[in-house]
Amino acid sequence: MQRQAARPGGNTLRERAELWLRVDPRPVPGARLLRTALRTAHLIAAGALYGGHVYGVEAERLVPALAAVLATGGAFLGLEVYQASVWLVQVRGVATLVKLALVAAVSLFWELRVPLLTVAVIVGGVSSHMPGRLRYHSVLHGRVVGPRESG
Repeated sequence: MQRQAARPGGNTLRERAELWLRVDPRPVPGARLLRTALRTAHLIAAGALYGGHVYGVEAERLVPALAAVLATGGAFLGLEVYQASVWLVQVRGVATLVKLALVAAVSLFWELRVPLLTVAVIVGGVSSHMPGRLRYHSVLHGRVVGPRESG
């Protein structure tokens, strides 16, 4: 009886995922400055969106803030994934995906928008300020993966 050859890329989902997860970061000139600018713009937009919902501003007037949140958050996510796609399975990336799901849930559960956005703000605040050994922990690998940056 002959042994079946292993499929290229591994047999498990984890083995296949590890093939496309870039761990070594791609250099992006000015990445730190760009990340800081995006984060700042994102915080301003998120504050306007959250405050608008808390204080009952009409939904139509919050569309520019929502667009700014999605644009800055999307750009930030894109930069992180471009630099090192392993970010998607690190706690910091998973937290971002959870925040996206919470913001998207607002459209389905309009009456719960303030609690949903409150949880999104909490997830963002906690995940941004947790120790690097937790932020850079990969839920796929079960350990810290990739270089840890400060800032």
